[in-house]
Amino acid sequence: MRLRVRFSKLGKVRWISHRDVARCLERAFRRVDLPVAYSGGFSPRPKVSFGLALPTGAESEAEYFDVQLVSEIDVDALPARLSAALPVGIDVQAAVPIDDRAGSLQEEVVACRWELSVRSDTSLETVRARVDEALSASELLVNRERKGVVVNDDIRPAILSLEALETAVGGSGVVSASAEKPPVTLAAVLATTNRGLRPAELAAALGLDPAYVGLRRTHQWIERDGARIEPLALAGPLSAGLAAERLNGGQRRAG
Repeated sequence: MRLRVRFSKLGKVRWISHRDVARCLERAFRRVDLPVAYSGGFSPRPKVSFGLALPTGAESEAEYFDVQLVSEIDVDALPARLSAALPVGIDVQAAVPIDDRAGSLQEEVVACRWELSVRSDTSLETVRARVDEALSASELLVNRERKGVVVNDDIRPAILSLEALETAVGGSGVVSASAEKPPVTLAAVLATTNRGLRPAELAAALGLDPAYVGLRRTHQWIERDGARIEPLALAGPLSAGLAAERLNGGQRRAG
């Protein structure tokens, strides 16, 4: 039995790394006695494959992993079971069985939607002007290091959409702002293939200091017959249920 699982990473737990999240999940598997399949050899590892790594310090409403099991389980009950065994801020939202022939998340995800919350002393007009300039440019060059050599890459083709909004993302990933001047939110869809674009690189290209920009990934997209869909869509809003309760002071668990 192979499952695809969707989870969120919100609040202070955003500061733990992708590797640490993987360790938290492996411990949760053991706590709930999930019948995970293991590789052979001298150092058996659980057969779990993750989607695109989330930058440390970023929040996400849409993270994924695939896990191979050795026996069938009650899939509907799994989100609540796993969430109860995970640190506050990491919540399993949904799980579904998938075909063994389904492609890997690393290969299939072609784009991600991000919300970047810009510090409050940068005006909406300034951010919108920089967005318009970037979208109208024929190329947008950034310096990247590849194999020890610094090269200029054109990131303009990787910006699939970009819009500045005067609205807060919400949650701990947002830079604090006064009530009189809410933060500006950049909504961006960025390609992940063919030297995909990281949100911190986009912020720097727009003249924004990435250290003062809150990041939240809201969607990951795969393509089917020309349509963009999520690897595992949710039936209801993220804010409902256990995740909101735990982030607002629910019982804390050890990682």
